[in-house]
Amino acid sequence: MTGVPKGWTYLSLLEACDNFPYNIVPEEVYYQLYLPNDDQPHGYLLPEIVQKMPWTSHFQVTHSQPRRVTVVDSSGGKDTAGAVNAAFQELIDICIERNLFHIIDGKHSEPFKIVSARYPVHMERFASALFGITSQGAYITAYTKAADGAMKLWIARRAAHLYTSPGMLDATVAGGIRADSNPLDTVIHEADEEASLPEDLVRQRTRSVGVLTYLCVTGSNFPGEKGLVIPDIIYLHDLELPRDVVPKPHDDEVEVFYSMTVGEVQKALLNGEFKPDSAAVLIDFFIRHGVIRADNERDFIEISTRLHRRLPFRWPKY
Repeated sequence: MTGVPKGWTYLSLLEACDNFPYNIVPEEVYYQLYLPNDDQPHGYLLPEIVQKMPWTSHFQVTHSQPRRVTVVDSSGGKDTAGAVNAAFQELIDICIERNLFHIIDGKHSEPFKIVSARYPVHMERFASALFGITSQGAYITAYTKAADGAMKLWIARRAAHLYTSPGMLDATVAGGIRADSNPLDTVIHEADEEASLPEDLVRQRTRSVGVLTYLCVTGSNFPGEKGLVIPDIIYLHDLELPRDVVPKPHDDEVEVFYSMTVGEVQKALLNGEFKPDSAAVLIDFFIRHGVIRADNERDFIEISTRLHRRLPFRWPKY
């Protein structure tokens, strides 16, 4: 994702996430990813990625317009999902062995569902952005309320060694949704792993409050390949914690948690201190809690609209 210059507005913060142009015809710029027995695309690939990718015989690449990459069903219809999964895994294994792409970082990663597919297929998380498939994450914004109703938010500081947005501020809990999981199970797992919050408390108090959708293009501050298209879905959860419960780092992804007032979070947002997608999560939180309103934010309607962009591929269903 692109970085956020200091002193920007709430709208500019969202533009750091939802930065895919509205005025282009995608099929004129990108190759489109197709799966067997499906006439709808599932991702956008940069031409330079297509040229560099070590395609196997399980893929058909069409260079004439409309340009596309189609996965071949080597099972002849007997096990289409298995054939697609095997084709992607073989290709990603080669990429890792040859260390072809920075974003893969020479490592295997957990399986992510291709959520727009009609049958259960997946690919490794680190490689998914190369194919432009829809990404899914689940977030918790945890907060406490004082006796007078004043709110404080629990904000994480990302560890310095992380691949994306190292050292930046983050939502309380966040994680990508594995192929075998769902939004609620993801935040329960991540709340324990990142913030030492017990499952019973999280399950009892967490509220599902909506979803964000945006279309991102990786930019100059992204450590991996530039120009990758990442459609993103973020499932939102609020968690009001008792005042005596304090999130504490459990794994090596969070350096520290801060208890911050609404004003302190707003200042940090507008100084560009937050990971871009977490900034979008907190802007939505402030809208829902009446902090950002039509009477105090001139871009209120556009901000609300940009938080819920229609994505070019099928929605997932659970």
